[in-house]
Amino acid sequence: MEKFCQSCGMPISEEVCGTNADGSANDDYCQYCYEKGAFTAPDMSMEEMIEICVGPMVENNAEMTEEQARGMMKEFFPALKRWRV
Repeated sequence: MEKFCQSCGMPISEEVCGTNADGSANDDYCQYCYEKGAFTAPDMSMEEMIEICVGPMVENNAEMTEEQARGMMKEFFPALKRWRV
């Protein structure tokens, strides 16, 4: 089963795993969201993360509009570990 970053939703492979404070791999988060045991943007809101991710989502899914990408992420992101209330 494919794993997704629990912050931005990006598919995670060994090459893009985040890191824990001790330098070990953290397979819950990607290297762009989590590094050395901390979030790279700790004050970012879920809404801000969605806006950052819209562009790459549309680039990687040519048939998807920005509105569709935003809507999909607004449904998916609340289930990710970082954004659960």
